[in-house]
Amino acid sequence: VQLVESGGGLVQPGGSLTLSCSASGPSFTRHIMGWFRQIPGSEREFVASRNYGGDSVNYGGSARGRFTISRDNDKDTVYLQMNNLKPEDSAVYYCTSRSGFSSGSIDSDHTWPYWGQGTQVTVSS
Repeated sequence: VQLVESGGGLVQPGGSLTLSCSASGPSFTRHIMGWFRQIPGSEREFVASRNYGGDSVNYGGSARGRFTISRDNDKDTVYLQMNNLKPEDSAVYYCTSRSGFSSGSIDSDHTWPYWGQGTQVTVSS
């Protein structure tokens, strides 16, 4: 599975941004897709995940209520809509993928084998 993120950039506090992640590979449609973020010197933080059917959606504490993960299975793309952004949301955001049969905590980056290159999001006035 190959993952390519886009949509990062500079946004003012309170603004919105939508990240996209295009996936390729024969088994993408059966994968759980997720987003993590990382600031320098810190571990990756779980942001959100969504399974193929959309009946299992999870959010990390910092994202709940402000971010929405969605996916378009026909386009092999997953999105992260981020609203009411705060300076502390500034980070490199990574798209990630794992098999629907994977075990292990979904909010641990060690359980996700496939990663994109990351896209920078900066929230600043």
